[in-house]
Amino acid sequence: MKRAVRAALLCGCAALAPSWAAAAWDVAALMQMLREHPPGRVHFVETKEVSVLERPLESSGELVFTPPDRLEKHVTSPGDERMVADRERLVIERRGRRQELALAEYPEVAVLVESIRGTLAGDRAALEAAYALELQGDAPSWRLTLTPRDAALGKLVTRVMIEGSQAQVQRVTVEQADGDRSLMRILR
Repeated sequence: MKRAVRAALLCGCAALAPSWAAAAWDVAALMQMLREHPPGRVHFVETKEVSVLERPLESSGELVFTPPDRLEKHVTSPGDERMVADRERLVIERRGRRQELALAEYPEVAVLVESIRGTLAGDRAALEAAYALELQGDAPSWRLTLTPRDAALGKLVTRVMIEGSQAQVQRVTVEQADGDRSLMRILR
């Protein structure tokens, strides 16, 4: 009889274990994982669908993230272009020209930069300052959807979806209010 009761208890606990494990997976757990394992240098392929163009634009290159707030995007194909977001400044180098911007003067650019930079840094507070966060999936396969809190920004960007596995961001999709969208696939 004692064996039967013990077996029933063990089976009952085993049935509850997946719900306990699932309860531990949330935005806080994802942010901690990302914070503890930030990427350094990765390659990317980005496809942009723009309504006024017949075909999508494709570019590729390298992303370099230096925590907590330096993000460099170096496009190597089809041309050479470099964008560096470092703290509150954005430097764009294209066709031999250099432009430096204060991110505070371009809030629509700043929040897009922060969506990637904040995610890679595991900085929940920075993300929640601009976005409502919704996490789906589990640690091996997750999607973090960022929906702009500011109505003015929502007229430009409807949502940013960041997908990954464990501490690796694999895809970043930006959906704009005008129907344009971009998909960045991050390759290791």
